[in-house]
Amino acid sequence: MTVQEHIFLVGMAGCGKTTLGLRLSQALGIPFADTDQRVSEIMGMSVNDIYTALGEDFFRNAETAVLAELTGVKPCVVSTGEGTVLAQENITLMKNHGIILFIDRPLDQILSDIKMERRPTLRGGTHEDVIEQYNARIGHYRHAADFRFDNSHGFQPGVSGLIELVNGILSLPGYGRKEGIRS
Repeated sequence: MTVQEHIFLVGMAGCGKTTLGLRLSQALGIPFADTDQRVSEIMGMSVNDIYTALGEDFFRNAETAVLAELTGVKPCVVSTGEGTVLAQENITLMKNHGIILFIDRPLDQILSDIKMERRPTLRGGTHEDVIEQYNARIGHYRHAADFRFDNSHGFQPGVSGLIELVNGILSLPGYGRKEGIRS
């Protein structure tokens, strides 16, 4: 099956975008990109250092630039930052150049293993901060997504389930024609 568009993964920090995305890209035989990692590579700084030195607005603008850059390369699986969907420009870029999959993982599972010191918007925060961020963003993920994936059953079922979902999407009549998958 030929992948004709990018596959953008959106969701909360700790939902599995990067881990599942890597496995999905391997299964599909297409490249993988992580917007946070790409911004970090371009800037020569960690995401946390970018937030500290230059601020969240700078990071979000760099993230949009990375998305725009990725739309010009061959289709790949893209793990986006947790706040990517907060900007309509990003949603428009993703919708115009691919499909958006919301990786939906229950909040209690995210809380059980999130590493907050690695998350710039949560660093130094508490579980209450994660809950607040989750509640503030969950509607944005749902609104932006073309499809939702339930990632509540563990790693291996998550990998196989996501691959199965994407293979199903790729085999839909009209896949690759925007009106075919979104009408």
